[in-house]
Amino acid sequence: MAEAAAELLERAARRDAALEELRALRVAVQAVPLAALRSRLAEHHLRALFGLLAVNDREQVSACVSILERLLQALDPLYVIQSLREELHKGLFHPEDSVKILAMSQIGRIVEDSAAVPEILHSPELLQQIINCIGEEKIAVAKEAIKSLSRIAQSQEGLEALFGSSLLGDLRRVMATSDIVRYRVYELIVEISSVSAESLNYCASSGLISELIGELTGEDVLVRATCIEMVTALAHSPQGRQYLAQQGVIDRISNIILGAQSDPFSSFYLPGFVKFFGNLAVVDSPQQICERYPVFMEKVFEMAESQDPTMIGVAVDTLGILGSNVEGKQVLQKTRSRFQNLLSKMGHQAKNAPTELRLRCLDAISSLLYLPPDQQTEDLLRMTESWFTSLSSQPLELFRSISTQPFPDLHCGALRVFTAIANQPWAQKLMLSSPGFVEYVVDRSVEPDKASKDAKYELVKALVNSKTIAEIFGNQYYLRLRAYLLEGPYYVQAASTTAVEGAE
Repeated sequence: MAEAAAELLERAARRDAALEELRALRVAVQAVPLAALRSRLAEHHLRALFGLLAVNDREQVSACVSILERLLQALDPLYVIQSLREELHKGLFHPEDSVKILAMSQIGRIVEDSAAVPEILHSPELLQQIINCIGEEKIAVAKEAIKSLSRIAQSQEGLEALFGSSLLGDLRRVMATSDIVRYRVYELIVEISSVSAESLNYCASSGLISELIGELTGEDVLVRATCIEMVTALAHSPQGRQYLAQQGVIDRISNIILGAQSDPFSSFYLPGFVKFFGNLAVVDSPQQICERYPVFMEKVFEMAESQDPTMIGVAVDTLGILGSNVEGKQVLQKTRSRFQNLLSKMGHQAKNAPTELRLRCLDAISSLLYLPPDQQTEDLLRMTESWFTSLSSQPLELFRSISTQPFPDLHCGALRVFTAIANQPWAQKLMLSSPGFVEYVVDRSVEPDKASKDAKYELVKALVNSKTIAEIFGNQYYLRLRAYLLEGPYYVQAASTTAVEGAE
């Protein structure tokens, strides 16, 4: 096969390969190991194949792109940029998106290589065209461009190249193309800002973060809804949170939530603003955020208590995020009966709401009830037990009934609730006292698909790994669970058959 590929490569290099031969070459190069390709590949082969892209024949272009994708994998990124710089640059201008993606993906390989990336930094015309690709109609091309520029900006030299030269003007020019492209540039700026404090300083000095914040706090409600997602991503890094706090952005977001009561269009942006605070509370301090911005917690409860399924869904998600750590759980516990009443409503919705909201409730309940083993104090165990009993008059049976429904997502969601409480002694006692529950856990026949088998296995693993399980469940059940764990999630017991003499 290697000989056949070499012969077809030579024909392609002479540019007299017919389309059928290019198709044959596409098949051949996939079958030849990369090491064997590397030993037979020369620069003139690659230049010729790039040359064959310059035709108005989609089939030929498609074949050549597939061949080049495979061949270039065999080559060192430094060799690619040094030998094929011009070809890559032309590829970025090609009318076919597949060629642009080929060129962009190779640039992606080059910027991941510390030895090769300086070659890109010393090619301003190539950088300029990568920036132009952010404005491409095809989202795959734009995503590759954003990814490459974000990687380039991870070095001091890259930051200087992007923000300390005329390329910043190119970024601004591309931004002016359309709203969609402007948001892509903001996305790039947020990605770069998340790398380090120095990266954020470069982005802030460019004025682009200020423009993003300006749009967030402006009057256009649809723009607000888009921008809050990017500002939430910016808040994931410590330097991003510090910047937002210093610039008074968090206070402004809080004030917008406060004024949303009188805004008839607040439903467009309010979910995103509430999610912002939910994420901020988890990465920062739930107690400090909730104390400093009481409007956040009040709004979450209002949304959860409303009749609007969209608002309820966002509130449930936010409660799940907020209650994912112990400090957040304690903040919720301080609201006492109000949160207990909400849990009752969540239990009702987990059973009766439309499927999407049921799933969100199940995920939030799992997050709220989970306690890491090293944080299982008596007070916290009493708290999670009281929360569980607030969900329904018979909460274990509620989730068991959901887990037996023929909908894989709901089935797995209910199993995740059991897994969340599986390492807590009160839950183990409840499971043991529920008729048939342990038999249900070790019954493999009720799991019809891979996701269900994986979810059941995680439940068994959580039970077996608990320090109290052997004492509470007893040796017989413990050994059955342990056997299940050792057999793995996909074990199938062999069925034995007996031949009977004279049987037909």
